[in-house]
Amino acid sequence: MNKPVAKPQIDPEAVAAIEALDARLRWLSAWTIHNANHLRDSRDGVKVGGHQASCASMSAIMAALYFGALGPNDRVAVKPHAGPLLHAIHYLFGTQSLDQLQRFRGLGGMQSYPSRTKDEIPVDFSTGSVGLGVAITAFASLVQDYLIAHGQLAEADAGRMIALMGDAELDEGNIYECLIEAYKHDVRNCWWIVDYNRQSLDATTADRMFSRFDDIFETCGWRVITLKHGKAQQAAFKRPGGQALERWIDNCPNAEYAALTYQGGAAWRARLVADIGKDKGVAALLDSFDDEALGKLMTGLGGHCVESLLGAFAQAQDDKPTLFIAYTIKGYGLPFAGHKDNHAGLMNPGQVAQLRTSLGIAEGEEWAPYAGLGDNAAASLKSFVDTSVIGRKVADRAFEAVPVPDVLPVPEGAEQSTQAAFGRILLDLAKSGHPLADRIVTTSPDVTVSTNLGAFVNQRGLFRRQDLADVFHLAKIPSAQKWSGGKAGQHIELGIAEHNLFLMLAALGLSAPMFGTRLLPIGTVYDPFIARGLDALNYGCYQDARFLLVATPSGVTLGPEGGAHQSTNTPLIGMGQPNLTYYEPAYADELAAIMRHAFALMQAPDGGSVYLRLTTRSLEQIARDDDRWQADALKGGYWLKAPAPGAEAAIVATGAIMPEALAAWEQLKDDLPGIGLLAVTSPDLLHRGWSASRAARWKASAGEPSHAARLLAALSPTAGLVTVIDGSPAALSWLGGVRGQRVSPLGTDRFGQTGDLPDLYREYRLDADAIVEAAAELFL
Repeated sequence: MNKPVAKPQIDPEAVAAIEALDARLRWLSAWTIHNANHLRDSRDGVKVGGHQASCASMSAIMAALYFGALGPNDRVAVKPHAGPLLHAIHYLFGTQSLDQLQRFRGLGGMQSYPSRTKDEIPVDFSTGSVGLGVAITAFASLVQDYLIAHGQLAEADAGRMIALMGDAELDEGNIYECLIEAYKHDVRNCWWIVDYNRQSLDATTADRMFSRFDDIFETCGWRVITLKHGKAQQAAFKRPGGQALERWIDNCPNAEYAALTYQGGAAWRARLVADIGKDKGVAALLDSFDDEALGKLMTGLGGHCVESLLGAFAQAQDDKPTLFIAYTIKGYGLPFAGHKDNHAGLMNPGQVAQLRTSLGIAEGEEWAPYAGLGDNAAASLKSFVDTSVIGRKVADRAFEAVPVPDVLPVPEGAEQSTQAAFGRILLDLAKSGHPLADRIVTTSPDVTVSTNLGAFVNQRGLFRRQDLADVFHLAKIPSAQKWSGGKAGQHIELGIAEHNLFLMLAALGLSAPMFGTRLLPIGTVYDPFIARGLDALNYGCYQDARFLLVATPSGVTLGPEGGAHQSTNTPLIGMGQPNLTYYEPAYADELAAIMRHAFALMQAPDGGSVYLRLTTRSLEQIARDDDRWQADALKGGYWLKAPAPGAEAAIVATGAIMPEALAAWEQLKDDLPGIGLLAVTSPDLLHRGWSASRAARWKASAGEPSHAARLLAALSPTAGLVTVIDGSPAALSWLGGVRGQRVSPLGTDRFGQTGDLPDLYREYRLDADAIVEAAAELFL
C-alpha cells in the first residue's frame, strides 16, 4: 500500500524560486537540444538528436532535488536522457560554459549522457546504459558503509546515493539483481526517484506491472513514497465532485491518459463529461475551469508539483532506502506532451519560438541564464541558486596513494597453477601487515572458494555491518573456510550475479574520488562468465573505476567441466575493452610481477583497471637466471627462448599452453636452428603498443617502435610465426602484420566439450604435435 505523503512546513518563497528554476531548466535543456539540431551547422546531415520530452518530464524533480533537497555529500546518477538538465543546472551554478552547451553532442562539447570522464562538469556517476546508473548507487552506498566501518569516513560525512530513473528502466533485470543484493547487505542512505511518465521509447508502459512495485520494494526493506497528485489536484478533489474526479484519474489507463494530454483541455472535458459528468458535483467542478486551466489541472501531477516533491524529500530524512514514484507527463509544458512518439521528438522552430515568447525571453537572449524575468526577479533567483547547499558542493575529494611493495614474493613450488599462486600471493599480503593489504577489498559472485580467495578471507574476514559468527567453527565442525563477518572484514560476498560483481567493482573502484579513500578492489569470477556481466564491466571502465578482475579458470584447459564453462573469446574482450589491461601469465613469478604492477597501475593518473586470465592447470615452473625478463613481461611479452639473430622461425605462446609450446620448441630446435619461443603475457599491451606506433606515423613526429616490433626484430623479416593460445587465435595472429611475417595461428574458435587435457588439446589442435605440424607447413 502506498505511504501517504507527509505535510512538513515548506517555505513558500523557496517553492516559488524552485518553480521558476523548473521553467528555466526546461527552457535551457530544450534550447540546447534545439540549437544542436536546428541552428548549428550540420556538415553530415545526420540528426544530432536529444530528448526534449524526457528533460521536460523531470525538470521539476531535478529542480526540487538540486535546489531544495541535496546535501553537500550526496551523489546523484542522473537519468541518461535528462543529461541536458544536469548541464543546465551547472550552467546556472557557473560551473558549465556556454561553449559546452552550444557544442552539445559535438566534438569536445557536453556529452549525450552524463559522463564522469568526458564531461567538464562534475558528474557523480556516468549513465547511459539503462539501469546501470541506478544500480550502482546501491553499491556505492555499501562502499560508503564499508569506509565508515573501517574508520576511513566519518558517519557525519555520509551522503545519500541517489538515482533518477525513467520508469522504463524498471524493466531492466539488473535493477532487481541489485535490489536483492542490497537487501542482503542492509543497504541504507539510498534514494531511487522514478520519473513515472508512463512512456518508453516505443509506447506507453504497462499498467499491470507498475502496481506491484510497492510490494517488491517494501518486501526488500524500502520505504515507498508515491507522488501521484499535485497540490492543485488535491485541492480539486476536496470540492464537490472531486472524489469522482480522483477515482477517474486513478483508474484511467496510461495510454488513454497520455493521448488526452496531447489532445488538450477540450478533449479532457469531453471525456470527463462522458464518463463522470452525471456524478454529483462534477459538472460544476468542470465548469469552473476553462479548457486551458482544465488541461493544466489534469496534467498537474505530483512529479511536477514542487511543493509535493519537497514534502516527499523532507519525509525521508533518515537512512532508510526510499523509492519515490513521481507521476509525470512526458514532454510536460511542451507542444508534444503526452504524444507516444515524443521520446526522440524535436520541437520545430515555430514551436520553440512560441515557447520562448511564453517565457518572455527576447530573441537573441535565449542563452541568458535568467532572461525574461526582469532585473529584480533575476537577481533574486540568482542569489537563491548561489546560496543553495549543492551550489557549494565539492564534487570529488582529495585522496592519497596507497604504497605498493617493491616486490611481491613468488610462491614456492616446482609446479603451480596461476590460480593457486594468486591465492597464495594474496594470503602472503594479508599476513604481511603492509598498508597495501589494508586497502584491498575482495568480492566474488559465490565463487570465492573456487577462485582461491578463501585463504585471504580466512585471514581478513567477511565485511558485515553487524557481526556474523562462523557457526561451523563455533560448533567445532572441521572446515577449511573459517569465515566470520564484522565491520573489520575485507571481503564482500555476493550472490550469483555477474552484473552485481562488476557494479560492486565499479563502486569500490571509485572510492578514491567519491569518498577520499583509495581502495584496491579485487573481484574474481569464472572466466567464461565475464560475458554475463559485460555491459556492467564496460560501464565501470567507462567511468574510469579502478579494480583488478581475476578470471579463472579459462579456455578448454578447464577440461571435464565442458563447453558451458570454457571460454574462447575472453582474450578478445580483454583486448577490446578500453581502460582495462589484459594479462595472461603462465608462471607464478610472472603473476607476482604483474600483480605488483597492477596495484600501481590502478592508482596511476593515466592508469586503469587490470584483467588477469588465469588457469587451474599446474605448470612446471621455469628456473630463471636473472630478473631481466620482467620489464619485457610487463610490456606484454619476452623471449623465453631467445632466437638466434635473424632466425627464420618462432613459436609465440600465451598462458596455460606454455608446456606444449616448450615441448614443440624442443622438437623443432634441431630442424629449425635458432628458433625462438616468445612468451606473450599480454596480447592486449602488445597490440595496443603496435596500434599506437602505427597511428604515430600521422602525427608531427613518429613514435618509438612498439614493443612487439622490437621483439620480432630479432627474427628475419621473412621468418614465420606459429601462434598458440587457449582462446581465440585472433588474439595473437595479428602479430604477423607487425613486420609482414607469415603466421600459422592456433587456438580455439568453437565451443568446447568435456574431456581430459590430452584429448582436448589434440581435438582443438593445441598440443605439441599440432604446433610442430603448423611449423612444418610454414618452414619445412
